[in-house]
Amino acid sequence: MTVRASTNLEAYRMQSLTDTYTLNNGVEIPVVGFGTWQTPDGDVAYQSVKSALDAGYRHIDTAAAYGNEESVGRGIKDSSVDRHDIFLTTKLWNDDHGYESTKQALDVSLQKLETDYVDLYLIHWPNPIKFRDDWEDINAETWRAMEEAYRDGKVRAIGVSNFRPSHLTTLMKTATITPAVNQNYLNPSDMQPEVTRVNAQYNILNEAYSPLGTGELLQVKALQDMATKYQHSVPQVILRWSLQHHFLPLPKSTHADRIKDNTNLFDFKISDEDMQTIDGLHGTTRLATDPDETNF
Repeated sequence: MTVRASTNLEAYRMQSLTDTYTLNNGVEIPVVGFGTWQTPDGDVAYQSVKSALDAGYRHIDTAAAYGNEESVGRGIKDSSVDRHDIFLTTKLWNDDHGYESTKQALDVSLQKLETDYVDLYLIHWPNPIKFRDDWEDINAETWRAMEEAYRDGKVRAIGVSNFRPSHLTTLMKTATITPAVNQNYLNPSDMQPEVTRVNAQYNILNEAYSPLGTGELLQVKALQDMATKYQHSVPQVILRWSLQHHFLPLPKSTHADRIKDNTNLFDFKISDEDMQTIDGLHGTTRLATDPDETNF
């Protein structure tokens, strides 16, 4: 089942991990992805990816900065799932912004992942400290290289991560291809309404990294009560909430049982009233990092 962008929650009654959103370039992306941030390189990352694919995930998210692309690539290669049935994302790190550096960095990622293309390539952060004095021009050159990679078939879609409205509108002044995805810190503690609003204006999909608030949200009493009410785990409730907001969550775990547990999202629906209650948990745990104030 393909799910297209809509403001009507009833329009996307997801039924499985292989249901898809349709990006603004027509490419389909599975509605839940498996995140690998903070997953150690080596056997841990390798086994986690294999466990995720065994559990039914068909969408794997990594990044050059995670330092685990090689292990992620081996996990995909050694799985029983065909590469073309997997949606694979990686990201450009901050030190590699710029036209030539972006092209080189993508080639390095492809080599490490042991693939000749990725399904989605993202600018990881909009305003690295290395380029803070001229980030607008550097992003324009970075994006030009990514557009070329898209046209050359090295990537099936291009997008951004941690972009606020100012970064996105600046990029769009020179872009000839609209980003397909904006991956951000999105969860009940920080819904970033201004970010999601501008993404909607450009028909850019909201991907949610740290959808469980790096685990901190699991201790929130209101969410524990909600889990009891729906007879599901707290992670399942939060991930279902994310889907009902038309976000694309990227849960992460290194434990096979939890990886599997996080897939059980399709046999219940959170009521509108309870969605509003969860929406009201802003600031319960941490908020998103301001990309203009990072020191990396």
